[in-house]
Amino acid sequence: MEGSQLAADDWWRSAVIYQVYVRSFADGDGDGTGDLTGVRSRLPYLAELGVDALWFTPWYLSPMADGGYDVADYRAIDPSFGDLAEAEKLIAEAREAGIRTIIDIVPNHVSDQHVWFKAALAAGPGSVERELFHFRPGRGAHGELPPNDWESEFGGVPWTRVEDGEWYLHLFATEQPDLNWAHPAVRQEHEDVLRFWFERGVAGVRIDSAALVAKDPALPDLEGHQGPHPYVDRDELHDIYRGWRAIADEFGGIFVGEVWLPDSERFARYLRPDELHTAFNFTFLSCPWDGPLLRRAIDETLAEHAPVGAPATWVLCNHDVTRTVTRYGREDTGFAFTAKAFGVPSDLELGTRRARAAALLSLALPGSVYLYQGEELGLPEADVPLDRIQDPMYFRSQERAPGRDGCRTPLPWAADEPYAGFGSTVEPWLPLPADWPARAADLQAQDPDSMLALYREALRQRRSLTALHTEPLRWLDEDPGLLLFARGDALVCAVNLAEEPAGLPAHTEVLLASGPLDAEGRLPRDTAVWLAV
Repeated sequence: MEGSQLAADDWWRSAVIYQVYVRSFADGDGDGTGDLTGVRSRLPYLAELGVDALWFTPWYLSPMADGGYDVADYRAIDPSFGDLAEAEKLIAEAREAGIRTIIDIVPNHVSDQHVWFKAALAAGPGSVERELFHFRPGRGAHGELPPNDWESEFGGVPWTRVEDGEWYLHLFATEQPDLNWAHPAVRQEHEDVLRFWFERGVAGVRIDSAALVAKDPALPDLEGHQGPHPYVDRDELHDIYRGWRAIADEFGGIFVGEVWLPDSERFARYLRPDELHTAFNFTFLSCPWDGPLLRRAIDETLAEHAPVGAPATWVLCNHDVTRTVTRYGREDTGFAFTAKAFGVPSDLELGTRRARAAALLSLALPGSVYLYQGEELGLPEADVPLDRIQDPMYFRSQERAPGRDGCRTPLPWAADEPYAGFGSTVEPWLPLPADWPARAADLQAQDPDSMLALYREALRQRRSLTALHTEPLRWLDEDPGLLLFARGDALVCAVNLAEEPAGLPAHTEVLLASGPLDAEGRLPRDTAVWLAV
């Protein structure tokens, strides 16, 4: 069952990509904030973990009004993270360790501190500078009402009025003015930025909010609107991404899009051979821990990718989503932003058992896998004190929703060091929970039964099992509580979500299990196994 992976050019089709939220990964200079020096210091850990690439959330110059997704300069690294020379060292050193780099691009908006937006404010109504954004007069007798009835992705009104009376559009936070993608300068600037980073050795780009970029120039009200949505999944987007694909092809680079769409046919359009290489799979990510629902999510995902020949991506968690251990320990194991609330109880022991099984499930599916930092340590969602929350989602919800800081808490590296070895000599930007030292990477590295040990072994086997890179999925059982499928003729994955233990098919070896089998050799509830057959 040993074998090589896909050809180097197709590495992304079955890669395991590790998401780095720089601010919370590792602190190299002790100031309380994670940085690129900290990431460089942990490259041996990442190489031993066995990941193929690192995806970095925005590391650019930013006021951090939205965790770096408010970009002030795409060609500069934020000083809290380092500088451009440090980024170039990191890209090169990671590549020497066999790890590629994927960066984040945020095309929908920039920071209100971006030079373009500051110039637009200074230039005033009717200026060419304002044409790069969506400035409009207000409604009402004195222009005191927003230009339309849209709602921000973060809740509330997506319009802010400036001193001269005009309003500007921001689908996210006030500090994130939306760009006008009908303007050629906006398109040219982003193409130049892509070349800038590909020339520095990045292997790919993740596109934030990829389906929201283009807007109906009339910016019509949503209520009573007929025809295509005024800002979601507009047809103009495909020409933009075709232009981007041509640039990526020059450098052998790849794209992954953040595309939240319920229509599978519309979703697949972004993955045509001349557009994006991959897109995140939110159907699987948000699916409850339920056998029939998971099977449906897997089948739908594979079916929607098949017509365009694109690989699926499998994601359990990211920097926006409640951590897997916590979510799977709740009564409602699905995920939706609208359902996030304070005080939801979770059985972390149950959640951990399910998260271990989900790890083997996702790593056995055809396609690529995205692993969010700390998931390999089995970290739960942190309970951040109210006076330490920084996420704008919390404040724009009138402090009703907890926001996303609970999954962004700094990582614990060493149990016996201050701040669990995060590297800080001062209190980190978000506080570490009191039990974080017990979950530290150095302790887990010595425990063969830890979550870290499971991930390391799963990734080691995944690299060498040819079937996991080349063979399609074939279901073997119709039992709704048992996910049982083959990859080729020699490898089977079984995941038991039923009440009772499940018998296993004939096999020659148990390659890996998320938990022990019972005394009769059956698969207990909430347990997964890889079998050689």
